[in-house]
Amino acid sequence: MRLLRLGADRRGKWIVLAAWVVALVVIAPGALRFEEVQRDDPETFLPRDSESVEVIRERRDAAKRDETGVTIVYRRVDGGPLDGRQNEFVGLLRDIETSLGVGQRIGAVSSATLSDDGTTFVATFDGFAPAGSDAIVELVGDVRAIVDASAAEDLRVSVTGAAGFTADTEEVFGAVNSRLLAATAGLVFLLLILTYRSPVFWILPMIAVFAAEFATRAGGTGLAEAGLAVNGQSAGILLVLVFGAGTDYALFLTSRYREELRQHADHHRAMAVALERTTPAILASAATNIAALLVLSVAVVEGTAGLGRIAALGIAVTLLTMLTLLPALLTIAGRRVFWPLVPRVGERAPGPGPFGRIAAFIRPRPRAVWIGGVIVLAVIATGIVRLDNDLAGPDDFRAPVESVEGLEDLQAAFPPGWAGPADVLMTDPGSFSPVADALRASPLIESVVTPPATSPLPLVTARPASDPFSRETWESVPELRRIAGDAALIEGGALVGGASAEEYDFRRAMTRDQLVVFPLVLLVVFLILVALLRSLAMPALALTSVVLSWAAALGGGALIFEALGMSAESPALPLFAFVFLVALGVDYNIFLLVRAREESREHGAVEGMLRALGTTGGVITAAGLVLAGTFGALMVLPLTSLIQIGVVIGLGILLDTFVVRTLVIPALVADLGAPAWWPLRLGTDHRGVSTPGPGELGSDGR
Repeated sequence: MRLLRLGADRRGKWIVLAAWVVALVVIAPGALRFEEVQRDDPETFLPRDSESVEVIRERRDAAKRDETGVTIVYRRVDGGPLDGRQNEFVGLLRDIETSLGVGQRIGAVSSATLSDDGTTFVATFDGFAPAGSDAIVELVGDVRAIVDASAAEDLRVSVTGAAGFTADTEEVFGAVNSRLLAATAGLVFLLLILTYRSPVFWILPMIAVFAAEFATRAGGTGLAEAGLAVNGQSAGILLVLVFGAGTDYALFLTSRYREELRQHADHHRAMAVALERTTPAILASAATNIAALLVLSVAVVEGTAGLGRIAALGIAVTLLTMLTLLPALLTIAGRRVFWPLVPRVGERAPGPGPFGRIAAFIRPRPRAVWIGGVIVLAVIATGIVRLDNDLAGPDDFRAPVESVEGLEDLQAAFPPGWAGPADVLMTDPGSFSPVADALRASPLIESVVTPPATSPLPLVTARPASDPFSRETWESVPELRRIAGDAALIEGGALVGGASAEEYDFRRAMTRDQLVVFPLVLLVVFLILVALLRSLAMPALALTSVVLSWAAALGGGALIFEALGMSAESPALPLFAFVFLVALGVDYNIFLLVRAREESREHGAVEGMLRALGTTGGVITAAGLVLAGTFGALMVLPLTSLIQIGVVIGLGILLDTFVVRTLVIPALVADLGAPAWWPLRLGTDHRGVSTPGPGELGSDGR
């Protein structure tokens, strides 16, 4: 704790500032490499030990290099027949082979086929670069440049397949940090201006938040280089989390600092008291977030586990920044930083404001208020029945991208299975023929393509009879694996991967992760609240209310998605929303309940809670708006899954801020009285004795 108070010391503040400047200079190289170490290959979005990942690894090991499939789709813009255009297509393929070098950057074209209706040519070859790497992005860019230079105006030639999707995904994620940084920074700036009505003050919290984000990037680079899976999705969520949590901590600290400036002439003393009063609650809030996020480490999906660890690191770094650098900056600037509304010693605190009036509204009718709040949340939560977790593959892109356009052209002219064939790998070469024959005989498969004799890998391409990105196909993966397994001469002689298998493995893993992560998060957060509040009843009430707001956020989100024209939701949405809403939603309850316990020792449980609502209402609401807004910034991205995460978490935080923390929890405590804190003993409320009215309830709760 002495270290944390250094920023409030006359000499210590300069030491803290100097230490941070030196640290930021030292870690700058790591922070600037953060984008370079991110991986967006399929393995980071799949369970690490799944059969589909094993196929990816076996293919890579057998080829002794990384190979990613490239598909060229050649079609007239008007969809008409390609009469006499075959030589042009062959010429284009030869240009690609000559420019990139067969055996150097690409393999030879393995197939070139004209559709039965004569409207579309398709060709495939391997690109020698790992999926999710800068090399594959560069390779696809070079192929597209060759296509653009030679294709006729009446043709649409698209580069798609695994390589095309990887390149387009990388391009989307490459814009994540810049677009999100601009959106979140702009929003935080606006809310700080509105909250403190100072043209100067906002600079200091923004400096601290940017320092936290920069330090987190350096830490993320270190974790990635140590083997942690960090992808573009994790990086985007991390950025908004650091900005949101950092601004919240800044608001809670500076709010108390302003209170103390009215009590102390020495602003160093005011900051020391503010740190002493707010640090326990901020530490408890951060501990709750870190513990809940670390629970994600048990997820079997590699990217999800990586997100939990790097997000926990982000919260820890943000906590350290806001309890050291921000106090140092504030004490260096002095009270004049709040100009023109500079708090003066002896100045009367503002009146009760809207939250004092809400407390007065709750006082005579607590049961009606909390029951009404619960009913509102429950009604919104019924929208959960509208959730449809069928979002998969190309549907995740909101903006037009070339890989999706090529896939649509392919699906328009060829049987659906051509868009995402299954890769059936023989770990036992002797099983090749019987497995291929069994696949041809299966009604699940439209056609089977065997590799050329020169192929180093015994792998069969099996095109499903239905859309590979549909529920029907991915739910048939276990049966397809059974067919291949039964036909193999030895156990484990055939493995099934490819688009549908990867989707099936991912969804199965998400179901497992939800069953494990949900109860673990609740248990961890409950234990932290018990340790902080020394109560069993209050943590149970707080967690129940937050879970209800999570359900309402999912239900409300489903209705919003329908209005936005989104036909399906990501299967990862409930898990991410649960972890972040429980961890972050409990935050506001912590700040409210810690102040309520402080007030209740003198005024009793009921009046203490209502006074705490009047005291903390403004700053908690501002913090909730900031955090909801920063997650809402994810809506600027052209990926449906990230937009949905932003909408649901932002909505959940708003519900928690305005319904749970403002109405339900205060009214519940006002209805139950001291038993709400069981077994903790607080002052007794005498309901027959008059209590202060709204005009007597100061904003500082005194």
